[in-house]
Amino acid sequence: MTLLDIMRASPVIPVIAIDDLDHAVPLAKALVAGGIKVLEVTLRTQYGLPAIKAIAEQVPGAIVGVGTLTKAEEFNAARDAGAVFGVSPGLTENLIVAAKTSGLQLLPGVMTPSEVMAAREVGFRQLKLFPAVPAGGIGMLNAIAGPLPDVTFCPTGGISQSNAADFLACKNVACVGGSWLTPKDLMQKGDWAGITALASAASALRK
Repeated sequence: MTLLDIMRASPVIPVIAIDDLDHAVPLAKALVAGGIKVLEVTLRTQYGLPAIKAIAEQVPGAIVGVGTLTKAEEFNAARDAGAVFGVSPGLTENLIVAAKTSGLQLLPGVMTPSEVMAAREVGFRQLKLFPAVPAGGIGMLNAIAGPLPDVTFCPTGGISQSNAADFLACKNVACVGGSWLTPKDLMQKGDWAGITALASAASALRK
């Protein structure tokens, strides 16, 4: 499965921070039940890698990736845990090398046209516009589409249920990323049906 295939598999990639490892599997099952199959589990907490491993092993249908990759040494660990793609807030020489040597497909973050061009020069055609709304949002995406038509984006940062459809309508957007599918209050209560309802609404954003 290519990175573009992964991006097109769900209209929204939920950005997941796990504070309780026992939440990982039921959360992933709830999201998949709502039609959201691509899951980005971030390394923002100590449970990131164990959560990826648990989801990869126990949730059929989930396409699990690792988020907040900022160090080269994180790539192999995430791949070994079961991640099939990675997401980073930016792109450095060390991350480029780590992506190539680990074999983990990387969706790197960019914010400016120059960063888009630099990523494109080293072979990245699928990029995360981050933070999307502060970077210019829909206006930026439409402006970049002209001179750089071969680049596809996953805007993340400031995206919500209320504006996601507008971003998805951009011709160079394959999916969006956001944390609104995994609100902490629902996770803490174990309201997995509530999570599934949010996922179903998000899944319906792309008919």
